[in-house]
Amino acid sequence: MKASFVPLFLTVLLSLFHGSFSLPTTIGVTYTTPPPTATTTNTPKLPPERIAATISGLHLQAVRLPESAPSLVRAFAFVNTSLLLTIPNQLVPSLAFNRSNALGWVYRHVLPFYPRSRISMVSVGNDFLANAPDLSPYLLPAIRNVQLALRDLGIKKIAVSTIFSFINIIAMPFPPSSATFQAPIGDYVIRPFLQFLEETNSSFLVNVYPYNMYRLNSDIPIGFALFQDHPFNFRDDLVTGVRYRNLFDMMVDAVITAMAVAGHESIQVIVAETGWPSFGGDAVEADATTAYAEMYLKGLLRHLRSGVGTPLRKEGVAEVYIYELVDTEVKQGNRNWGILYPNMTKKYNLDFSSANEIYGHGENIFSSFL
Repeated sequence: MKASFVPLFLTVLLSLFHGSFSLPTTIGVTYTTPPPTATTTNTPKLPPERIAATISGLHLQAVRLPESAPSLVRAFAFVNTSLLLTIPNQLVPSLAFNRSNALGWVYRHVLPFYPRSRISMVSVGNDFLANAPDLSPYLLPAIRNVQLALRDLGIKKIAVSTIFSFINIIAMPFPPSSATFQAPIGDYVIRPFLQFLEETNSSFLVNVYPYNMYRLNSDIPIGFALFQDHPFNFRDDLVTGVRYRNLFDMMVDAVITAMAVAGHESIQVIVAETGWPSFGGDAVEADATTAYAEMYLKGLLRHLRSGVGTPLRKEGVAEVYIYELVDTEVKQGNRNWGILYPNMTKKYNLDFSSANEIYGHGENIFSSFL
């Protein structure tokens, strides 16, 4: 009787989960290696092994490496942390010109370490269109060459994409239902890029900073940007009737709407950077405080773990990378985004392990019933 009861019980329970929940978003962090000139008492040069051990000790599931230094990629060998590697913007034109350059990058940064280091994706550039708009025709050819280089080497499970910044690609973000990609890049860069993502089953990567939108729009309440629960803390999209309880969801849904307008509504979204600065380095940034940064991060984690997604996409975003691991005080006036101080001590009381423990990433969540 017990043998027949358990499968029936699991079937019912799984159907309930399927109807009410989606798996929580993968939560990661960005680690930016300080430049050689920044090796001061405030930004010490940290051994790659210590970085890997720190991220693993925080129970973060993923890390994005903007520089993708081989020594750092090697440090994550046999660690249960997935890696999102980033190719610097200055290399994009050379990768587009010559496929052998793309092959060379993969030889140096991927092949010696994969699959011992769990490389899940390569981003060709970060906000490349904003940093080099005149070179935008080179972006998609570079992405294609990297993807072909990986396939030439028999590596089929590493996706290739690029990272955009919300503020630089979305026109009319509010309400979300009115969002489109900015012209003319929407037509001649992003639309063919979305077709590439569809063909290769890759994801759309975007930097989402509610802090920046809050600073640009005085009508946005601080609590709405910080995931605070108040009775009247909402905004309605009057076109669709959708109610939003936080600014993060509004920004993500604006991206989803823009992709739908471009004819690609089902592509997975990854937030490559998000966060709130604990210090702005400028007197006018009064809301860049440790207290607000902690409120944002805790609210973000709570929202991502809920499994409710966004109003337009119930499964939500696939991954979110918090910017960033360590404060990098390279020069006076910089904002501080780190969840750790430069000496690697915790700035906030954040728990990144709960999502894994509750929803059982990689484990059998029903084992206690068997």
